[in-house]
Amino acid sequence: MRRDTSALPGFGLGLGVLLSALALIVLLPLAALLARGAAMGPAELASHLGSRRVANALALSFRAALVASAANLVFGLLLAWVLSRYRFPGRRLIDAAVDLPFALPTAVAGIALTALYAPAGLFGRVLEPLGLRIAYAEPGIWLALVFVGLPFVVRTVQPVIDEIDPEWEEASATLGASRLRTLRRVVLPVLAPALLTGFALALARSVGEYGSVIFIAGNLPNLTEIAPLLIVIRLEEYNYDAAAAIGLAMLGISFAMLFVINSLQVWSRRRIGHA
Repeated sequence: MRRDTSALPGFGLGLGVLLSALALIVLLPLAALLARGAAMGPAELASHLGSRRVANALALSFRAALVASAANLVFGLLLAWVLSRYRFPGRRLIDAAVDLPFALPTAVAGIALTALYAPAGLFGRVLEPLGLRIAYAEPGIWLALVFVGLPFVVRTVQPVIDEIDPEWEEASATLGASRLRTLRRVVLPVLAPALLTGFALALARSVGEYGSVIFIAGNLPNLTEIAPLLIVIRLEEYNYDAAAAIGLAMLGISFAMLFVINSLQVWSRRRIGHA
């Protein structure tokens, strides 16, 4: 008879704890939200979501999240590559600073960014005369979301870069491939699943971001008001049905976007496996 010598709990106990925690933390809140939406019915949901203010808030939240996540995909890859492949003075400091958004309260980040990019701020006073308005405009929201989402891409991609043998790139160069071709045909196919995972994590983090955005956005209805802020406003008005309706809309759109990204991940892994 085989004896289980693992220090971790057995399969039955571990699975039971996992499912219980998952139900309490994730499934029950989502079920409550879905039940609230079902109780309202399609007509009432449409009435809550049909206003121009709600549509603009939802569009801004997902548009800004996509822009910021795409920017993090590029800058996160570059930063992870530099930290993995090069040794230089201050590398450890930069590597530690990447995790700062994880530890820093998002409200503090929002206040700091607003102080820097407001019209009277250190950078704002330079950019404003050039016609570049950051704070109290949509670019300010992009900036805040890039700040909070960058670590997700870097920390997802960096371990994969560490595993790529530099000899692959050397072999590609020996065979006459340019650096761009080596990047496109050798490096990026291996990094694609990790890049998509980092993008999905940054996107999920950005869509629900609240603390860092409300300080720099200006919160103007139909212009710089994000959907999470509108949910809070509806809750403060004791309009729980409207808040639940916006939450359901965000849940549905987020699920659809993550489904597409996960499908791309599966396709990318299968393509690498066949290659």
